[in-house]
Amino acid sequence: MHIIKIDPRALKDNPDDARRSKSNPQSDALMLATIKAVGIIQPPVVSPEADGGNGFIIQAGHRRTRQAIAAELGEIEVIVTDAADDGGAMRSMVENIAREPLNPVDQWRGIERLVALDWTEEGIAAALSLSVRQIRKLRLLANVLPAMLDQMSKGDMPDERQLRIIAAASIAEQKEVWKAHKPKKNETTAWWSVAQGLSKTRMYARDASFDDELAQAYGIAWVEDLFAPADEDSRYTTDAEAFLGAQQEWMTNNLPKNGTITELNGWNGPELPKKAERVYGKPTKSDHTAMYLDRDGKVQSVVYRLPEAKTAKGKTEDGGATLPAKRPDVTQKGQDMIGDFRTDALHEALGRAPIEDDTLMALLVIAFAGQNVRVDTGSGNTGSFRSQIAPHAATLVDDTGKLSFDTDTLRVAVRSVLIEVLSCRRNISNSGIVSRIAGNVVGADSFLPNMGTEDFLQCLSRQALEAACADSSVLPRDKVRDTRAALVEHYREERFVHGSALFAPDANELADWKARNEIVEDENVGDTEGSVDESEAGDTDPDAVSEGFREAAE
Repeated sequence: MHIIKIDPRALKDNPDDARRSKSNPQSDALMLATIKAVGIIQPPVVSPEADGGNGFIIQAGHRRTRQAIAAELGEIEVIVTDAADDGGAMRSMVENIAREPLNPVDQWRGIERLVALDWTEEGIAAALSLSVRQIRKLRLLANVLPAMLDQMSKGDMPDERQLRIIAAASIAEQKEVWKAHKPKKNETTAWWSVAQGLSKTRMYARDASFDDELAQAYGIAWVEDLFAPADEDSRYTTDAEAFLGAQQEWMTNNLPKNGTITELNGWNGPELPKKAERVYGKPTKSDHTAMYLDRDGKVQSVVYRLPEAKTAKGKTEDGGATLPAKRPDVTQKGQDMIGDFRTDALHEALGRAPIEDDTLMALLVIAFAGQNVRVDTGSGNTGSFRSQIAPHAATLVDDTGKLSFDTDTLRVAVRSVLIEVLSCRRNISNSGIVSRIAGNVVGADSFLPNMGTEDFLQCLSRQALEAACADSSVLPRDKVRDTRAALVEHYREERFVHGSALFAPDANELADWKARNEIVEDENVGDTEGSVDESEAGDTDPDAVSEGFREAAE
């Protein structure tokens, strides 16, 4: 290796130079200004002609040589070295990448030249500080129509998604589309339109519920998408008909009890029966499951509930006509009077008579089973509220109409009433703040399900998703859907509960509710005419009973 001075015009270009496309005009102007001011700082590298000629071939420094000629320099210094075994292919590749990045087309041509000289993809990746996957992605340009490559080499490049679609199409398909979308002179290509003309529906293996055996039965051959991120399963097929057929068969073979297969409606959701209500909480045995395929061909399932069937007016449950009622011994007016007498007496006894705590709880259960009680229950039971409570109330009463129960029976009955009455659902059954208070008291937060699912996380804003990442090892992504997918994967084996789902009521809402429902003492209570005096109440102390009743009410 030695340095000589030579006229830059006497140097010959390397026909195998890695850079074939024109360099950036701004970069050339900056290099020319530098050469005029201080000369060439790093001499070009040349080697003697291999065929025995007296000239020199440029191995590295084509742009410096051209700009030296443009600067009208008579002589420049060059480094003379022997040609490499590969003809200087790797040296030229590294030199060009280090000085000004090559466009993907030139990179691909350089890589293909190195491969032809027995370089491995791993060796090329190590020498160029690129990943093997990146090398393989660039080699996919071998599948691009040459006319398109020429356009790309001018700097008119599609984005990665568009390039992926183009490279996946056959040369014949590319040729037909290029005829229709080839740009005019000095115009850029509408690559989105080219990609649209070549795009095919892709069905990904990661969305398949069926196994490899069923895939083989339907003749599905997976193709790997080398442009996809390295940490995900990028296998796909363009045989959408076979993919959807395999998904349909899998759903048929794995249909749960009370399950149906339905179609997709216009809002990318399942087509449910008329008046069916979708269930987001814990399903009951009487609920139904609908399985369907979404727009991506992925198997989805939802739980829904059908409304309770109503009996036609004037007919019995078995469809027969109702029999005419017999004339009662007491007239309707008499029954109305008896009802008034009984109600007044019952209310007086409930307000003044001594009642044990367990008896009060039993009476409360029985009261909820009354036919005048209507509760829009959120428990999911298909029957009416009274039909669910009445069996529990019946266990507390013996054949003579008296209370007869043990502590366990009473406890089950009371729990059942609370389950039927209290609801946090956002419909007519919502109990309001009292259900939040009850849930907070009994520790219902620990029974909340894992909310780190695709269905729920789709309901969160970007800010809420990024806030959810703060409590996990997941870092927010540039795209919301990528952040959501990472959270779903993270919480697949763990439990995530959004803060807004916790039962503790808002302090201001609770204070407002207590203020609105504060009991106001009436100074005239007990002074009304017709009140029961002490002699009529037996040995009961009215003041003590009244005070106890007031404490219970509070």
